[in-house]
Amino acid sequence: MIAVTFALPAESAAFLHLLGEKSRRECNGFAIISGKIDNHEIEVLHTGVGEKICRQRMASFLPDRQFSYLISAGFAGGLTDQLHAGDALLARNFSTIQLREPLTCPFHFADLYTASEMIDSREERERLAQVTGAAAVDMETKFIGRACAEHALPMLSLRVITDTPSEALPAPPNVLFDVMSQRTNLPKLAAFFLAHPDRVPRLIQFARRIARARKTLAKGIVDIVRSIEA
Repeated sequence: MIAVTFALPAESAAFLHLLGEKSRRECNGFAIISGKIDNHEIEVLHTGVGEKICRQRMASFLPDRQFSYLISAGFAGGLTDQLHAGDALLARNFSTIQLREPLTCPFHFADLYTASEMIDSREERERLAQVTGAAAVDMETKFIGRACAEHALPMLSLRVITDTPSEALPAPPNVLFDVMSQRTNLPKLAAFFLAHPDRVPRLIQFARRIARARKTLAKGIVDIVRSIEA
């Protein structure tokens, strides 16, 4: 059995569409989705965004399950313009699985940094890139990696880039997503774009990037599963 984690359903939708024989069950207040890719049994967990909820859900998800390995999948922000929106990144500093080649999807191999908050400004991205040596940033992988290490579970981290210093977020992070409530505050989002109508084209472009990123992520996961299981 293979575990696949995403932070949010917005990341997993295209992959879940590919799962056969899907079923859903509740586990300590959150859902686990089961299904198959080819003949491989898959369990999908949404960890939520940020350390607290991610650690809680991983602690409930992993015990007493016999997984062969875990794929930590999702979106990430690029810290430099060496990566572009839509690029797939295999985080070499969190991955403990050796993939067979060739892979169908093109992947970049680079380090990933896990931050305590969403990173937006070019200056902060560039500072993190210099300090950490990482090419991209997310908010969960470090904690998923720790949980996997505690259970001696092999792991691979796959991220698709949705924003970069040159392809920035269309609104401040706290407008796009509220970590405390684990959802977007739609009235707040609408109020921001009513006050900044010049940002609407950027929002439309961002939505398109997210849609493409979901498809790239789904294809990449399937490619990885087939490579490992070949």
